Amino acid sequence: MAEEMRVLLQEKDEWKISFRNKHDFRGLVALQLQQGKTIEALFTAEAGRAQALVDLMESHYGGKKSFQSSSKLQMELTLSNISSHISSPTLFLDRDRGRDRDRDACDEAVYLWLLLKGQCQFVRKEISVELKKLIDQTYNQIGGKRRGRSDNRSPDGPEDEEIDDLSDRGTEASASSSQQDKGGALKTLYELLIAPISHLIKGDELIIVPDGSFFHIPYAALVDQYSKYLSETLRIRLAPSLTSLRLLAECPEGRHSTSGALLVGNPWVETVRINRRKLPQLPGAEKEVKMIGQILNIVPLTGKNATKEQVLSRLNPVSLIHIAAHGRTENGEIILSPNRASVDRPKQEDFLLTMTDVLAAKLHAKLVVLSCCHSGQGPIKAEGVVGIARAFLGAGARSVIATLWAIDDEATLEFMRHFYEHLVAGQSASKSLHQAMKCIRESGEYKAVKHWAPFVLIGDDVTLNFSQ
Repeated sequence: MAEEMRVLLQEKDEWKISFRNKHDFRGLVALQLQQGKTIEALFTAEAGRAQALVDLMESHYGGKKSFQSSSKLQMELTLSNISSHISSPTLFLDRDRGRDRDRDACDEAVYLWLLLKGQCQFVRKEISVELKKLIDQTYNQIGGKRRGRSDNRSPDGPEDEEIDDLSDRGTEASASSSQQDKGGALKTLYELLIAPISHLIKGDELIIVPDGSFFHIPYAALVDQYSKYLSETLRIRLAPSLTSLRLLAECPEGRHSTSGALLVGNPWVETVRINRRKLPQLPGAEKEVKMIGQILNIVPLTGKNATKEQVLSRLNPVSLIHIAAHGRTENGEIILSPNRASVDRPKQEDFLLTMTDVLAAKLHAKLVVLSCCHSGQGPIKAEGVVGIARAFLGAGARSVIATLWAIDDEATLEFMRHFYEHLVAGQSASKSLHQAMKCIRESGEYKAVKHWAPFVLIGDDVTLNFSQ
């Protein structure tokens, strides 16, 4: 009945997100696990994962809109056809908040399914510390400046705290004294999420399908029992759901562009105000896109030319989109130059690139790089993390690189230099990201975790041919 009602919502993305919050699959997952039905529980958890996003993706990749498609696709999942669509070990994460609603009690558990070569290994781990507190401790340890909404995906939980703030790209995030410590929360999260299945992982890549706030974990920086970062041994890629991986694998050849790039940096924001606050210009972001432009032989949009109108008009046909600008803390939405630069106080619709704007753009990009603060953040719903990165995937982009916290201009310039050098050399997005992390981690000036670990790859592992 719930699925039949959801189908009636058709293409109303916001309605579907709200609907899923009121119809959760968590109770059924817990019941199936109590009965020892671990595979059935996996597919039940998957059925409630990123359904609205899958609908959006299928409307692009399926050739026509079919509002019953996501349920049908998810019902057809089996271990064998999942294995045929994933190239690397895939870790599916879910959690049980427990039956005790006492907010002072911690009664949580993490469910881990590791999928590889037609096999599935299941592990249940108890959580001794509330997950939200553990993730907050991780950000404090790293020194990553992070603000966001409360971590609660249950339909009867408290309302999300409203935060409508902007984090300055270019402002050095304050670091705690334990910034270089390889213990603490980074090690606790490794022991909780990776250690139970680490001996089963073969190869050099791990795909992670997180649940809710698990999307906010900097997996690259988790520390193993040998005091090594996870990214020293594995390339990490995130996916909203197993079904989204299947859709990307089955995407018709030629659906995404093979040439063209849009580079946007340091939009002119002198007249822009967010909560009556004046925004600084970002000269480092302009250096970044000009550096990339020299590598790709493309002239970027900067300053007063980087208007919302110009950006939207150029999003559709290109294979690569790179935006270096201010990002809103709440959901990563991007501040561009106002369409009418002469207006003293432009309205938000004149300069703010919203999720709605992106979803209406019908993209053909293989790769979107959101070099903005908090572009990987967003309110946590039963649907998943609802932010600007999700919007780009839902609009048709094959993969998105986003950030988990406020990023530093100079460190990001160096990071992106290494990333694009490897990308232009023909390496895939995940390999290029992995190499950029390694280069920055081994550098003297920017070796701190907060400089190399905020970047996450979501979606497919694409390769771009810049000779075309």
